[in-house]
Amino acid sequence: MSISTVEVLLAEDNPADAELIMHSLGEAIGGRIHHVHDGEEALDFLLCRAAYATRSFAAPPKLVVLDVKLPKVSGLDVLEEIKRDPRTRGIPTVLLTSSRLPADVVRGYQLGANSYVQKPVQFERFRQVVRQLGAYWLAVNESGPPRVHGA
Repeated sequence: MSISTVEVLLAEDNPADAELIMHSLGEAIGGRIHHVHDGEEALDFLLCRAAYATRSFAAPPKLVVLDVKLPKVSGLDVLEEIKRDPRTRGIPTVLLTSSRLPADVVRGYQLGANSYVQKPVQFERFRQVVRQLGAYWLAVNESGPPRVHGA
């Protein structure tokens, strides 16, 4: 898949969860998902640097799905950087995590998360929640106004 056709960036380090999320989101949106394994790679992708230096800011993902507990750079730190940068702050960002810590929920919303969703333990419920997330953020929710690139 070309990274220029990405509609969702998924940052998830658990291979089983990543596979289930990609399959379930793919059912909801047609499979235009780019998966990264840690927070550093998520930032590289979004900020068009390192291995993604040739990627253009003109084609941002329509949604970022972050696990809170990512290696290298936490999901909350990724969220903070996304919302601080004018080129990425308008991208809807969902924290999809197993964390039930109230401090994570509060910090996520304080940093600008659009949603904080705990991963359901039951397999079919997990799939259903992820499909609903994809359907809402990519089909039902109205996108914001076009961003000025290079701002």
